[in-house]
Amino acid sequence: MTPPAALLEVEHVEVAYGKARAVNGATVRVPERSITAIVGPNGAGKTSLLKAICGLQPIRAGTIRFLGERIDALPERAVAGLGIAHVPEGRRVFAKMTVLENLRLGAYLRSDGGEVARTLQDVFEAFPRLRERQGQRAGSLSGGEQQMLAIGRALMASPRLILADEMSQGLAPVIVQEVYRRLLEVNRRGVTILLVEQNARLAFRLAQIVYVMEQGRVVLEGPSAEVAASAHVQSAYLGVS
Repeated sequence: MTPPAALLEVEHVEVAYGKARAVNGATVRVPERSITAIVGPNGAGKTSLLKAICGLQPIRAGTIRFLGERIDALPERAVAGLGIAHVPEGRRVFAKMTVLENLRLGAYLRSDGGEVARTLQDVFEAFPRLRERQGQRAGSLSGGEQQMLAIGRALMASPRLILADEMSQGLAPVIVQEVYRRLLEVNRRGVTILLVEQNARLAFRLAQIVYVMEQGRVVLEGPSAEVAASAHVQSAYLGVS
């Protein structure tokens, strides 16, 4: 069977902060319309890899291709303009602005006013609470609502790929389930998702393909069920002795 086409291809990428190497030759392939997850402990290089993909962090070596074209030398704004949206770790909504203002900021690169308005209605359909709270300041929302706002803001860019960093961080389990249920709906509508998640059980349940990163390197990769069945993952990430 021919594997699905890769929307994003990260090849032998290295990322360093001064002399400290955060990512050491990582290769990751994200098929179109998939949910692909990267799991690993704190300090494994997962967030640094996402920052490199979206143009926030320069790479020292390797290549990053989106739709077959190299993007590793492009600034963040240019990467976003290609259809890559970043939902950063810690949500980072604009607390003093309203929900609606935050969402409109997500469409700052778009000039198609009518389509932007339709996208906004799609976001409100996916996240009804945001419609209810559109006039509220974002800083007054709960953690789960702020996470939904961060995803909704990314969707306002009409992306082909969302880079989602630690969606479950700091949220109660029941809220995590709701946030990820909404993210699954986004994926079913055709948006590809590359997910960084420290909660390995959750990542294996959501993703079709999983990469395990440790100390800046990809140490395991493959279909979710196969990677989850490995002895190392069972003991180190899933708590099975």
